[in-house]
Formats: sequence, C-alpha cells, structure tokens
Amino acid sequence: MDDATLELTEALIRRPSITPNDQGCQKIIAGRLQAVGFGTEGLRFGDVDNLWARRGGKPPLLVFAGHTDVVTPGEPSAWKFDPFTPTIDNGFLYGRGAADMKASLAAFVTAAEKFVAQHPDHSGSLAMLITSDEEGPAVDGTVKVIEALQQRSEHIDYCVVGEPTSGERTGDTIKNGRRGSLSGSAVVYGIQGHVAYPHLAANPIHQVAPVIQVLTETVWDAGNAHFPPTSFQISKLRSDSRAVNVIPGKLEMEFNFRFSSGVTPEQLMALLRSTFDEHDLHYDIKWNLSGLPYFTPEGRLIDVTKQAVREQLGVEARLSTDGGTSDGRFIAPTGAQVVELGPMNKTIHKVNECLAIQDPDRLSRVYLRIMEKILS
Repeated sequence: MDDATLELTEALIRRPSITPNDQGCQKIIAGRLQAVGFGTEGLRFGDVDNLWARRGGKPPLLVFAGHTDVVTPGEPSAWKFDPFTPTIDNGFLYGRGAADMKASLAAFVTAAEKFVAQHPDHSGSLAMLITSDEEGPAVDGTVKVIEALQQRSEHIDYCVVGEPTSGERTGDTIKNGRRGSLSGSAVVYGIQGHVAYPHLAANPIHQVAPVIQVLTETVWDAGNAHFPPTSFQISKLRSDSRAVNVIPGKLEMEFNFRFSSGVTPEQLMALLRSTFDEHDLHYDIKWNLSGLPYFTPEGRLIDVTKQAVREQLGVEARLSTDGGTSDGRFIAPTGAQVVELGPMNKTIHKVNECLAIQDPDRLSRVYLRIMEKILS
C-alpha cells in the first residue's frame, strides 16, 4: 500500500471545513497540482471557495469533481476520537470527511501526480473541479463554476465525481445517475384555542394527520428502467403552540421528494396540492427544486470505469442511480458523461465516520487507471 494518499487524506481531515468553509483544503490541493503543471484558479462566489485546476488545452477534457466541505460532526464527545484529528484504529481511519469525501480528493491528487509523471505529454486535458458548497445550499459552488466554464467555452467531456458510492466493498457500485430532489415547506392554518374547548378551535395537527397517511401511502410513480420509484419523506413537523393547554393555530411541515424521470416536479406539486385540497386544508407552500434527475447511459466512461475497478480491485462494479443527490446534477446537463465512484458510504454523516486505511490508495489506483485509459 502506498501511504501517500492516506497521508494527504489525514492532512485534509485536520482542516475543519464545515460547509461552506474550505479552511485551506483547496490551497493544499492547488499547491500539489501546480507542482505537476496544472494551472489553478480560485473562483469565489458569495461565501464559497471553488477551485478549478486544469492541465492541457485540448479535448477530450476529463474532470474529477468533489467537495472539501463536510457536515457538522455534532457533539465531539460522542465520537471515539476528535472528529478533526485523523486517527487510525484497528485498520480504519476516523475523522469527519474521511469517506465523504476527503479520501477521494486525496486520491484525485495522488493519481494526477503519478499520471503526469508517467505521461508528461498526455493527450487531451485533465482537470479538477473542487467546491466547498456541496453539503449546504449548493448555490455558489459547482453550479456557478459550470456557468463560468460555459461562458468561456470550456466543455467537459468526461467527469468522475468522488462521492462515496460503495456498499460492501470499495468499487462495488458506480452511480451513473441520480434522482431529482424537490423539497417543500408547508404551513397549515387552523384556529388557536383552549384544549378544553375544542369546538371553538381547529387543530391543524389533527387536520394534517390523515393527509400524512395518504401522502405516505401514495405511489407517485413506478420508476423505470433507469431509476427506482419516487419516494416521499416528511422531515419536520412543528406547531406554534408553546403550552400543553393551547391548541395550535398553525403547523409547519417540511418534506422532500426524491423523484425519478418518470414524473415531473410540476406533477408532484400538483398531486400534493390536490391531496391538501381534498382534505380542505388552508395552507401555503414554498417549493425548492434543488436538482433534476440525470442519467449517463453506458458508453466509454462507464466502460473505462468498470474496467479500472476490475483491473485494480478485482471487483465487478454494478450501476446504480439510488441514493441522494450530488453535484453531478450540475455537470451532466452540459452534455458530459458523468459517473460517481468513491469509498463505502456506511458511515457518512454519522458519528465516528471512517474508512479502511487501504481505501485511499485503492481509489488512487482506480482513478489513475481511468486517466490512463482516457488520456494516454
């Protein structure tokens, strides 16, 4: 095992880069890439730092995309070790961002260093797109960089996103698409009153209860050959009552659709509203469409990625479009072939996030092989 990628992963974990703060991670990455001939450019939008690094000026352009930001670790005392002090224990590296996704970032860099050393006159172009705004609102990160690249006619042909995609073994799952994400925040209005006089009030919690049952039992679509069915989840219910003897006057409900290409956001909005209307609710809804579904059909990038995983890890990767969203949703609409491949995702966003100490090097070897197959 080559320890270089593990050591770089540890260096990145030491930076407490909670969204949208980069905390110098991109400076470390840029410095390493500049040393092997990459031109680097910091692109800051709002409070978000982004890095665009490119080597070469001709097509095809192969991009490795990822994020330096991490979710909050929560209460540090709940962790076995300090979440921002990388710690190796029993063959695993612990730390916030270890799997999501600082190991992938480190693997991008060490793979690029080896590739350039072995192929200094490679064909095409190799680039990295790194943001600190993936775990948060995702409005000043990859989407803004893509807009800037399009304005100057830089076209991405192939893109590998380093999201943690693997289930049981590193490399066992390649994401070649993701469902869309549509969130809603609804306020249901009732009439506030005393709990002892319910006939003088209207409890919005009681009104919403049967609606929740209907919504959770609704089959929004059946999915299709590329995507699993649309799912609906309620993430928050909160009334405005501050006392046990007060019937609330309003109820806030937040929810999310992860939807397939078999249904449109407009159809989902209409179906949910019709359910509210059928139950005579008085309500307002605000919507947030954070991403449409994207899908990359089998072609050169998928073939190359499968071959690289097979050759380097001895694993037959399967294709999948399940799980959450990723920044691939901003890159695929440009016409690029996009896949996602990274470490196991069992501990991401959890206390004691970790990955096997061999995984950073494993990823680096796979990414290097992809570079070789596309650009040499």
